[in-house]
Amino acid sequence: MNNKKVPEGTISRIFIYLREITELVKLNIHTISSAELGERTNLSDAQVRKDLGYFGQFGVSGAGYNTQELKTALEKILGKDRAWNVAVVGAGHLGSALLTYPGFKERGLDIVAAFDSDSRKVGKQMKEITVQPLEELPRVIQQKKVSIGIIAVPAKEAQGVTDMLVKLGVGCILNFAPTSLNVPDNVKVKDVDLSRELETLSYFLVNKKAQYA
Repeated sequence: MNNKKVPEGTISRIFIYLREITELVKLNIHTISSAELGERTNLSDAQVRKDLGYFGQFGVSGAGYNTQELKTALEKILGKDRAWNVAVVGAGHLGSALLTYPGFKERGLDIVAAFDSDSRKVGKQMKEITVQPLEELPRVIQQKKVSIGIIAVPAKEAQGVTDMLVKLGVGCILNFAPTSLNVPDNVKVKDVDLSRELETLSYFLVNKKAQYA
C-alpha cells in the first residue's frame, strides 16, 4: 500500500469489487479486466485501477486480474480473512433485529455479546446470545476480545456507552443513535441514522414530481 490516505469512497468500492469477484470465483471465471469489473459495478475502468492502486499492483497488463488471487488480496485488505468479535449495546427493537440477523457471521462479523440497562430485557435470549446488564460490559468486552461495538441506545445514553467502549479498547463503533459521538482520533465511528436516510428520500420524491410536472 502507498502512503496516501485511502478515501472512504475507495474503501466502500473495494467491498463492492470483492462482492463481484467472489461471484465470479463461484462461477469458475478465472480472469477479469478492469473494464469488465467497472462495467459490472457501474464504474469506469480508470476508477477501478485507481482504487486498486492504493493497495498495490494487481493483475498483468493485457491479461487482467486473476479472480481468485484478487479475491484473496481484497479479503486481506478489508480484514475479511479473519473473524471480528462484535458487541451490541441496546436490545430494543433495533438491537434485537441486529442480534438475530444471520448475515453478519458469513461476513466475518461474530456478535458475541449484548447488553441493556433495562432489567426487563436482561436475560432474554437472542439466538445464542443472552442479553446482559450494562454493568457486565467491561468484563465481557475484555473476556470476548470485542473489537467492534454497535450502539443501539437512545441518544442521551449514547455518549456514555461510547466512553465505556473506548476506555475498554474497542476501536470501531457503529452508531445507530441519532447523535454525534466524541471519540479519540484512533477510534473509528460510522453513523447510521435511519430516520435521516428515510427523510432524504422525500427530497427526491418532491423533486421527481417537480421534474415531471
